[in-house]
Amino acid sequence: MTEGRVTHPRIEARPRAGHRLWWGKAWQRAVEEASFAEADLRAAMRLARGGMVGGITVGAGSVLAAVREGDDAWTVTAEVPVLDDAALGALVEVVAAQSRRLADLAAGDLPHQLVEDAEEAGVELLPYGGELATTCTCGAPLDPCRHGLAVLVQVGWLQAADPFVLLALRGAARDELTRRVGELSAPAPGPTGSAGASPASDDEPDALDVATDAALRASRLLADLGIDP
Repeated sequence: MTEGRVTHPRIEARPRAGHRLWWGKAWQRAVEEASFAEADLRAAMRLARGGMVGGITVGAGSVLAAVREGDDAWTVTAEVPVLDDAALGALVEVVAAQSRRLADLAAGDLPHQLVEDAEEAGVELLPYGGELATTCTCGAPLDPCRHGLAVLVQVGWLQAADPFVLLALRGAARDELTRRVGELSAPAPGPTGSAGASPASDDEPDALDVATDAALRASRLLADLGIDP
């Protein structure tokens, strides 16, 4: 369930509210867990808040961005594990289980109950620190370096404002997820292909048999009344 990569415009300033949403906080905790040094994390926050991260390209399991620091610019790539086919199928069922869930996601909300239901189905949507891997052209001995952390911080801001960014990272692209949820939620077609029609069960009498029996009964009634049918 993947689609082409999407590039998000450069974020020039930290959003006022989006990062305070519960899943934004959860992502930030994962970034903090991934950091090897407090000094790198503080430097990363300065770079992210200062608009030093360029446009961020997000694809299934991957992130690409450039980070400017002083007169230098570095290229950062990041990787997040994607859900396997079984997990993707389970996620589709969880989203389809309640009719408002797609609308909530489209409105920028990631319901806590949706995430809990996904976890019960064996689907972990929010990654932990050990799953956030980055590489940077700066050549720092440890990754994530401050540039990689800055990119991850801004990815958190993106997915806090639009949960589909998180789902796309996990391999559940918006269009494909919407299509599969719609297919799962649609009523099954009847025998003639029209929705709402349902085939007769084995316990229901055939329409021709019913009509034949009615004709025989009418014929006998007319005979009893002395009328030649």
